[in-house]
Amino acid sequence: MSPESVTASFKADHDRLDELFAQFQRLKRTDLPRATEAFTAFQSGLRRHIIWEEELLFPLFERKTGMTSGPTQVMRMEHRQIGRDLDAIHHKVHTQDADTDTEEHSLLEVLSRHNLKEEKILYPAIDQAMNESDRASLFDAMRKIPEAGHATCCDEGETSGG
Repeated sequence: MSPESVTASFKADHDRLDELFAQFQRLKRTDLPRATEAFTAFQSGLRRHIIWEEELLFPLFERKTGMTSGPTQVMRMEHRQIGRDLDAIHHKVHTQDADTDTEEHSLLEVLSRHNLKEEKILYPAIDQAMNESDRASLFDAMRKIPEAGHATCCDEGETSGG
């Protein structure tokens, strides 16, 4: 039995992350501790998702297609902006400042376009370029990158994101 497609797997992770961020938004003015929990899970999950893409998925796509610039280069540039927006929200959450609307708007603007391009164009192209063995190796490597390793928000021993 072959592993599920990259498109299905990564879209499901986008949906999971979107729900965590929506929880943060709903709770930030009424229950800051729970909002912080949701944001921490969102941030660490999104950072892991970006690592999956940049360290595993994009290099595989580039090897298979020979395209080392173009779609993956654009996605990497957008990841940098997403990281800056995450850091800005993280800073406010860390200082218990719930006024993150401007930063959220910036993040969601980039994320919505970014995810749409990935889900409609890049992931299906990657699925087309991969065989069953590639997919199994990819999903195995992804499982070895734990989400907890990227939980750096609002706890003691916190490190600066980047």
